[in-house]
Amino acid sequence: MLTISNLSYRIGGRAIIHDCNLTIMDGWKVGIIGANGAGKSTLFKLIAGDLTPDGGTISFSQRQRMGMVRQDIPESDDSLIDIVLNAHTEMAALWRRAETETDPNMIADIYQQLSDMDAYAAPSKAATLLTGLGFKEHQLTEPFSSFSGGWRMRVALAAALFVEPDILLLDEPTNHLDLEAIMWLEQYLINYPHTLLIISHDRDLLNKCINYVVNVEKGQISLHTGNYNTFERERTLRLGLQQKMYEKQTAQREHMQAFVDRFKAKASKARQAQSRLKALEKMDIVDEVIASRAVRFNFPNPATKIGTPMLSITHADIGYTEGHPILKRVNESIGLDDRIALLGTNGNGKSTLIKLIAGKLDALKGEVRRSSKMRIGYFSQHQTDELNMDSTPYYEMYDVMSQKTTDIKESVVRAKLGSFGFSRELSDNKISTLSGGEKARLLFALMSFDGPHLLLLDEPTNHLDMESREALVQALNAYEGAIVIVSHDPTMVERVADRLWIVRDQKVADFEGDLEDYRKYTIQAQRDAKRDDKKKKMKK
Repeated sequence: MLTISNLSYRIGGRAIIHDCNLTIMDGWKVGIIGANGAGKSTLFKLIAGDLTPDGGTISFSQRQRMGMVRQDIPESDDSLIDIVLNAHTEMAALWRRAETETDPNMIADIYQQLSDMDAYAAPSKAATLLTGLGFKEHQLTEPFSSFSGGWRMRVALAAALFVEPDILLLDEPTNHLDLEAIMWLEQYLINYPHTLLIISHDRDLLNKCINYVVNVEKGQISLHTGNYNTFERERTLRLGLQQKMYEKQTAQREHMQAFVDRFKAKASKARQAQSRLKALEKMDIVDEVIASRAVRFNFPNPATKIGTPMLSITHADIGYTEGHPILKRVNESIGLDDRIALLGTNGNGKSTLIKLIAGKLDALKGEVRRSSKMRIGYFSQHQTDELNMDSTPYYEMYDVMSQKTTDIKESVVRAKLGSFGFSRELSDNKISTLSGGEKARLLFALMSFDGPHLLLLDEPTNHLDMESREALVQALNAYEGAIVIVSHDPTMVERVADRLWIVRDQKVADFEGDLEDYRKYTIQAQRDAKRDDKKKKMKK
């Protein structure tokens, strides 16, 4: 059992968490939710002992092990599977002792402890975790140092899952995963046998994997039973009641204030006026409910009409090096109202295909035809790193708009930014001070200011909280142009796309079915791959 009592934590005098209490029973699966900056990760660090609270206590049984995904695995030439195996420090220490111990009785005791830990099945378990998270069989023995940051985070996640602690803390575990790996992780977490606390903006993951919600808001934490959808329904009802109470109380205050203003100077009514004034002062103020906490924004619709298909790809080989295409003989087209999601594991060529469509990459072979009037808005997950940190949203928007036309009025620039949730003050702040979500919204504004016919979105939700993701879905569904999207958020794919393209094995193919059909397809493909690996090993 995890118990939080009167917990408080401040940063620079500001209370991030204030006098909070929470009890989490063994075996509960809990989703930690809240807007960006609410204090979710701070709460995790306090629970893990990485931060010291300013007040209160956090306690759990000394016999329970707690685990988090390590963000700081040191540079190493150890193989991936060894990195995962060594994450279980107790098991790794016993194996080392077994190699050097000479006392027969001690050796017997060590091997008994290893047997109790099911250590002999450990390599198989580690391999299953790594392959489930997207690594190929041959990669398991490759050095950790040869992999990039996103793949290293998958190794860190596999290591945390391998240890299987009694209390597992996962902070945005899907950030570096593709859709296929997320599907695998969902099933793993559903069956996780111990206590799980997970911070995530993935609605689908939270609905499938948790049975309790902890909401972090305004320095407070509150526990709710059920998955995320249950919490949202209850919150909507609660906020509706709160709004009605606010409106009723406002009417009462206005009535009482009118009486005081009218009769406070009249001797016969003075006592009543004073009484009403005291009642006003004692009245609790019910907060007004803001209709939606999400930032609302919209993509301007195409200003001109063009012919369809506006883009066609015929017998195209696509890649970066002549003779070594990533995709072969691609034949696809995009119409005016297509909503296409690209599916496939990372490294199969989804981003490469997006770059070809955007015109940032030429085909190695074949033909790509584009309408001469077609305008494209292109969002890449890496573009936030390319923003000028010393500039402001206003100057960046003014710059891109002035490249299209001269004599741009300030009011027009600010109106464009305003449609993506940028106030005048926020528009004049340095980009370096913006949050990840605000930078993403700035990129949405910059790429779409001129009403493109086609939006290309490569992982657009990585820095967006739950409310901003909902706002993005609504904005995309209201947009009247075409969309091609790569996203690891299943909810985004299901609610935005009506066509699915599978990118795998150097091919691009239409998938006939919905995302649930694709889940089944993926599970079967994984089973087939394991069966083929076994056959290859048997032949050897």
